[in-house]
Amino acid sequence: MSHEEDELGEGHSLAAWTGVIVSLVGIAIGTVAFFFDVQWLVWAAAGLTLLGFLLGFILSRAGYGVNGTKTLQKEH
Repeated sequence: MSHEEDELGEGHSLAAWTGVIVSLVGIAIGTVAFFFDVQWLVWAAAGLTLLGFLLGFILSRAGYGVNGTKTLQKEH
């Protein structure tokens, strides 16, 4: 078992949720576009997926990540 101050959390932060939701939307759009053979939309969805990862990283660095300066700490 680790101490509470050593735990990084489980990703319950604005940065994590935003990055995952944007990436999942991109993956869903890309899957449907691939099925219907709409190549430009597949590439746009791939870009949206990468944007989701980048957005999560930027928000994390801005203080909205786990144990960030702009997040509320919840008691367990």
